[in-house]
This record gives sequence, structure tokens and C-alpha cells, in this order.
Amino acid sequence: VAGMASEPGTQSRVMFQTKVEEPAQRKLGKLTVKYNRKDLQRRLDIEEWIDGQLHLLYGCEEEEVPELEIDIDELLELTDAEQRSRLHELLQECGKPKEDFINGLLYRMKGLRKMSGSLKK
Repeated sequence: VAGMASEPGTQSRVMFQTKVEEPAQRKLGKLTVKYNRKDLQRRLDIEEWIDGQLHLLYGCEEEEVPELEIDIDELLELTDAEQRSRLHELLQECGKPKEDFINGLLYRMKGLRKMSGSLKK
């Protein structure tokens, strides 16, 4: 029964291979390659401008602004005339003049590229 004791030089080792995954970094890398940071920042700036302008147009606090979604990607698929028409349609509840807002938004959107559906909310 002396064979039951293991000698120090003959102990077995169990090795586990672990695959190190970094999916968050990989996705971020793809994002910055597909949409450069300048385009993303420009889009964010436009969206913030829209929010501020809607508060001015409706003359109220953020919580009181009517539920209104201006989809930049949807607008980018339209001609200039269709963009204007769509914006007038979206802002029909607003009693104040809308032309300055519409002109400002269309000017800011010039040269902006449409994003793919995977990043849209």
C-alpha cells in the first residue's frame, strides 16, 4: 500500500486555457472605424441644438416639450423640399414661426452621412 503516496516529482498538473475576450473594446474599435469621431460629435451637436431650439420654439421647459422625434437619418433620405415638408408636418402644433429652425437644421445637416440601423436607438 506504499504506492498510494505520491512523490513530489510525479504530481500531475491541470492547466486550463482561458480565452481573454474584450468585446467592448472590439465594438468600440469598429465604431470609430465605421463612423469617425468627428461625424459622431457633429451629429451629437446637431441633436443638442435641436433640443435647445425646441425649448425656444415651444417656450417651455424640457419636460413640457411635446413628444416630438426628429429623425436625422429619415430626413437625410429625403430631398430638400421633402425635408422641409416633413419638418413642417412634425412642428404643426407649434404656434411660433418655424422657418428659422428649419433653415438652421437643414444648414447644419449639410454633408452629414446617414448612419446604419445598428446604432440607432
